[in-house]
Amino acid sequence: MDNKFTPGQVEDNIYRFWEDKDLLRPETGKTFTILMPPPNANASLHAGHGMYAVEDILIRYKRLRGYSSLWIPGTDHAGFETQYVYEKHLSKQGKSRFDFNRQTLYDNIAKFVKDNSGLIYSQFKKLGFLADWKRSVFTLDDHVLETVLETFIKMEKDGFIYKDEYIVNYCTHCGTSLSELETIHVERKDPLYYLKYGPFVLATVRPETKFGDTGVAVHPKDKRYKKWVGKEIEVEGLLGKFKIKVVADKMVDMKFGTGVVKITPAHDPNDFEAGKRHGLEVKRIINIDGRLNELTGPYEGLKVKQARIKVVEDLQKKGLIEKINENYMHAVTVCYKCGRDLEPTIIPNWFIKVKDLKKPVIEVIEKEKIKFFPKRYKKQILQWLKVMHDWPISRQIVWGIRIPVWYQVKGNENKIWLNFIDRKGEFKKGTIRQHLDNGYDLSEIKAGLQQITVPVYKQEKVKYIVSIDEANNNQDWIQETDTFDTWFSSGQWPLVTLTKDEYKTRFPTDVMGTLSDILPFWVSRMILFSLYIKKEIPFKDVYLWSKVVDSKGQKMSKSKGNVINPIDLVDKYGADAFRASLIFGTGSGSNVPLAEEKVIGMRNFANKIWNIGRFIYLNIKDQKSKIKTANKKSKIFSNLENEFNEEKKQYLKSMNSYKFSQALGLVYEFIWHRFADYYIEELKQELKTGRIEVLEELQGVYFENLKMLHPFMPFVTEAVWKVFHGENKSILVERLSFPRKRESRS
Repeated sequence: MDNKFTPGQVEDNIYRFWEDKDLLRPETGKTFTILMPPPNANASLHAGHGMYAVEDILIRYKRLRGYSSLWIPGTDHAGFETQYVYEKHLSKQGKSRFDFNRQTLYDNIAKFVKDNSGLIYSQFKKLGFLADWKRSVFTLDDHVLETVLETFIKMEKDGFIYKDEYIVNYCTHCGTSLSELETIHVERKDPLYYLKYGPFVLATVRPETKFGDTGVAVHPKDKRYKKWVGKEIEVEGLLGKFKIKVVADKMVDMKFGTGVVKITPAHDPNDFEAGKRHGLEVKRIINIDGRLNELTGPYEGLKVKQARIKVVEDLQKKGLIEKINENYMHAVTVCYKCGRDLEPTIIPNWFIKVKDLKKPVIEVIEKEKIKFFPKRYKKQILQWLKVMHDWPISRQIVWGIRIPVWYQVKGNENKIWLNFIDRKGEFKKGTIRQHLDNGYDLSEIKAGLQQITVPVYKQEKVKYIVSIDEANNNQDWIQETDTFDTWFSSGQWPLVTLTKDEYKTRFPTDVMGTLSDILPFWVSRMILFSLYIKKEIPFKDVYLWSKVVDSKGQKMSKSKGNVINPIDLVDKYGADAFRASLIFGTGSGSNVPLAEEKVIGMRNFANKIWNIGRFIYLNIKDQKSKIKTANKKSKIFSNLENEFNEEKKQYLKSMNSYKFSQALGLVYEFIWHRFADYYIEELKQELKTGRIEVLEELQGVYFENLKMLHPFMPFVTEAVWKVFHGENKSILVERLSFPRKRESRS
């Protein structure tokens, strides 16, 4: 046995052994199943991925307890994020998505993903993950597409799907609406303009949206303006005078500005809701390209910030600005990818009615048919579900699962707007009627199609059908170009990962682990879809991982320069040290500070494990040359046995309640400070006399601790096991049972 444990010399060989011996796949026994949260297909390992180790810990632990433990991996197409990365790739070539028709762009992104995928799996293997890689599922696999499309069709048939114009956070640069999770709120200093509005003065940071104002609001309890509520006022504008209604609404903060706010329903989410409450007109004055439209007169075509400058200049010339606060601090919503200001805007969107769908989700959580660890997340998800609004599931991107809706062209040529690339490679924009009048036929339009927009009319809607491919070859129909929100497809993850037979034996699965950040966006929707489609919960327990931060407790980011590459740490100190550093001394649900010093500490612990094994191993070899005695069992034996049994009892209790840090801490404390520092030291003299019972006792306790430590530090424990039992043996096929007293030897 080498005098030093060198991870770099053994880890790859050990993992190949597990693969060659088919140990990544489950044996027979009582089932235990985990579905891996799918990372982006073209992603590479970052520090946060290290928390996947929690699921590997569970899979290995259950395997040692005799379960048929299965960890099914997969990858996500990550629609918006992947398309954004590809568009950055295009920009380096002087191109953009607008240079390609829809199908060509999709095919190009698919090739890009294929060429850049696979890295994260190889990195997961480097961390020792015991996943059945042959079972990998990609969220654009054929069977996944089929399930996702069938779910939409069923929901539409059951009356849970509708189309409406709704206000969304829209990134005019990335060209898509964003979910709440994809937005960032940043504190920023901007001018606050005090505008003269008829008899009022009101404050706003967005004077350029004045053209879309359809109301003025005050708080119902504000006595200053009570006499104006319900009346119309005349306002001097840049395009002439106009009349506007004054309403009372509790959304108004009486302390903000003058206590009077303008309502622009088409370009502010709070105003949109207020507009609905008071029946105000929705007047859209900013297009999805971020430019003001024809309703703004001479400002048409200006980008928002350009328009703001020009509007302010013109308002000042007309004496319509009372004052400007240049140092107003407020929260601004920006795109999490490009960092640009998001434009709240009204666009046609497909929605899911959640009122009735979320009721059974709330019920199973309240009755604890699904348990949350740490427990506080139960309250959090219930709070979110109770305020959950109808879910917009459309994304204006190419890379994703296309919504199976077909619009009738005949009779709607003036209602359907679209962009396409003609045979000459030229970009064309307008209604179908305009394109047809310009000499294009529908087949050329469909071949070069980029994006269509079908407004939702109050009186006269465009007829559509919902079908996977029914209208594909019918020239009178054209398919929706929006794709599903990624949460819609990934929300069906438990429905697309198991085989048909496994749904009888492994469903619901046992544990779903993920970051708490996406608890409402992913976990809640997996439960929703599973209850809707299968009438069953998708998993029994939800374990929310801790978030990995830097040594100072700050979120890692490239801009801060505090990003730590996990592979660098693994190459330097070994996978065991990295894994254990994420778990050791970390409270459930708290942040995990990733510091090199902590990884070094766990590397030292791995060395301690090896050195204890080497000590016992050398004594076994040395026993052959000594006289073996059989004295009566000493008191120290009993103490060791009792202390070990208590350790194992507490370890099993901690593991079964997902208290992994506590379990690892128990083994660490026992092995290092009790077993090595005390018991081995106390029994060294008896070892020298050749007492076989001493060696057997130490070896037995050591082997059981290797099993307990294995889920956390799989490589060093496997390496030691092979030294004692042979290169073709594995600790993975051993069993970790409940502690019991050994028979007394005499």
